[in-house]
Amino acid sequence: MILAQQIRNQFKKKVPPPTPPSVWTNPIHYITCVFGIGCIPFMPGTLATLAAVGICFALQGVTTFQYIFVVTCLNIIGVWLCGKTNKDFGSHDHPATCFDELASFPICLIGIPFTWPYVLIAFILFRILDIAKPPPINYIDNNMHGGLGVMLDDIVAAGVTLGIMHIILVFTG
Repeated sequence: MILAQQIRNQFKKKVPPPTPPSVWTNPIHYITCVFGIGCIPFMPGTLATLAAVGICFALQGVTTFQYIFVVTCLNIIGVWLCGKTNKDFGSHDHPATCFDELASFPICLIGIPFTWPYVLIAFILFRILDIAKPPPINYIDNNMHGGLGVMLDDIVAAGVTLGIMHIILVFTG
């Protein structure tokens, strides 16, 4: 019941601040807004997560170590990108800056077979956790600032999703 209310409240939020035009002229802003996906007014985080599925697909031929290395690099770069862009935008976590979803979603599939049922379940779980922000995700979102704060709530949501995915894998695998 509380989770459903939190999800409803997310859709009742105020109109987001306008996206600065620098997204189209500043390469850092462009990348942080996932090549313009963040400028789409409806569900940019969900669309960026969908783009992340493409990254997961592209990484299917690599070892688990290589996969984790790439995902770790994306998240480290994301701390800097999100910190810089949100500072430039004058925002804590501007809705257009959706690199955090792009970089953190692949965490959800570490060690999980890349089959559409598993990918779909991970996608849905991750989006629910990222939107609803149950504890401790809400604590991180409300109390950590800068690029690390922007990235960390998504990283924790992805980690929780990963744990659930491995439990599902045990029962279905």
